[in-house]
Amino acid sequence: SVSWSDARRLIETGKVLVGSAVATSARRRVLSGELIEVRLHAPRPETVRRRKLEGELVVYADASVVVVNKPAGVSTIPYGDEDPAEQAATLDALVREVLARRDRLRGRAPLGVVQRLDKGTSGLLVFARTLAAKKHLAQQLRVRAMHRQYLAIAHGAVARGTYRSYLVEDRGDGLRGSAREGRREGQLAVTHVEPIEALRGPEEGAGAAAATLVACRLETGRTHQIRIHLAEAGHPLVGEAVYVRDYRGPKIPAPRLMLHAVELGFDHPADGRPMRFQAPPPPDFDEVLERLRERRPKDAT
Repeated sequence: SVSWSDARRLIETGKVLVGSAVATSARRRVLSGELIEVRLHAPRPETVRRRKLEGELVVYADASVVVVNKPAGVSTIPYGDEDPAEQAATLDALVREVLARRDRLRGRAPLGVVQRLDKGTSGLLVFARTLAAKKHLAQQLRVRAMHRQYLAIAHGAVARGTYRSYLVEDRGDGLRGSAREGRREGQLAVTHVEPIEALRGPEEGAGAAAATLVACRLETGRTHQIRIHLAEAGHPLVGEAVYVRDYRGPKIPAPRLMLHAVELGFDHPADGRPMRFQAPPPPDFDEVLERLRERRPKDAT
């Protein structure tokens, strides 16, 4: 026999199937004739997700560096306001697990954080595996020698240009943003923006929300830099939830922030050889892009 607490634990860990579906609630009434199956050794749903993430995670690894293709929805490192389960599933934790298994290490693989991507952003970033590599890569960031290019979908018709401002923690309304013109407080941020394709949403009529697929090359790497620069120019990213307060146009729905780190380049910290990586956008990005392509502006090329 199985106690009620044990039965509930089996259900909560995804090991009970009713028919062919995993049971999600211990309160569900079982109907006459329904088949109940208990799989004591079935992996937890989050374990299945972790394995899928891990299989697609590492793009390149050697003794000095590991390049990762980060999925959206995963934090780069743990934050204090996340629950323990989310902290255990951060990108650095997943990468440590992959490397430890691959290299048959006991305990956690050493890993140094060099750069970060927002939780809602997908794409390429590099971790260091030694202290010397971390210092070398950090220096490349400081002297702006690391190549980082993003694809983004932004509201409106975005023009080619370079956005340059000093970013402060609070621009006066509680949000991170650019300091007032003429003031050089904060950190210098420089973003080079190149429009790739003019888009229009699927809505009919003159009120359709125009958008642009853009390439954004970072000269500096400040927190939320691309998001802030485009939002302050009147072109918040599609899926933006923070830097959209001043935008009055129609908002295009998206499952997450439409920002993807598509290219990464640096000199290898051990021997100086140039390393270049590319990662195409994931399906959720492409789905939004294709939906917007359904009705392009008439003058789009």
